[in-house]
Amino acid sequence: MTLIFGGLALGAVYAFVAIGYNIVFISSKTFNFAQAQLIMIGSFVAYTGLVTLHLPAPVVALLALAVVFTVAAIEERVAIRPLKDPHAVLVTTLGASVLLDGAAQLIWGTQPLPVPFFGGDGVLTILGGRAYPVELALVAVAVLLVLLLTWASKRFVLGLALLAMSEDREAAMLRGVNVRRLVFGSFACAGALAGVLGLFVGPETYAVATLGTALALKGFVVLAIGGFGSIPGTLVGGLIVGLVEALASRYLGGEFATIAVFAVFITILMARPAGLFVRTRERAV
Repeated sequence: MTLIFGGLALGAVYAFVAIGYNIVFISSKTFNFAQAQLIMIGSFVAYTGLVTLHLPAPVVALLALAVVFTVAAIEERVAIRPLKDPHAVLVTTLGASVLLDGAAQLIWGTQPLPVPFFGGDGVLTILGGRAYPVELALVAVAVLLVLLLTWASKRFVLGLALLAMSEDREAAMLRGVNVRRLVFGSFACAGALAGVLGLFVGPETYAVATLGTALALKGFVVLAIGGFGSIPGTLVGGLIVGLVEALASRYLGGEFATIAVFAVFITILMARPAGLFVRTRERAV
């Protein structure tokens, strides 16, 4: 069970990245390649707030939310809004991710920084296995976040407007949906969420300038396994990737972990090309 807890916690981290990708994808049909870097910035802000400034955890959460919200909002205004071609958006967000990596190295250095978990670091014994409180918190937050976003997308007008945009952007505009404002809001909210999640991801991975690059690729694998646009799919995809990586590292060796993840990824896509939670729709021509 110790191995299972570790794999589920790792999968929850990947799911956080994929959730951010999905929030932006649903609103704009494009990807923010810098989403994993936003979580990295959140982890560094958590380190600064908890270790350097000795602030209480709720204040650090608000600080991380504000900082990463601002970074994501600036990214949308500078790297997204001026462009019309979605392919160009992919390039500019990739450039933003490189810029954030460099800025993190300049500000916080290249050494991994330990981020304390506000829930304690004592080892817990559960179902015969051992787990740290942050591992249990990561899984719980991932499940609650997916349930909350799924419920809100069907319950509130804002969520329904985003779903309408994902189905037909022009039709949504004709119905009075302010597409530009919602796209900006989606980028900024995904950033704010990444900032808060940095308090949970940092204690698991350390705050390090290579964290964004390490999480970005696995986040896309999770997104493809679950299905583009599916919030529940990100949770299932993340847990699959996390468990496969943990089990492969334990029984095959660390050098086979990524190979095992991509073997499972290809197998799932061969059976379900659109992902586990998205159906391929046929259109009559």
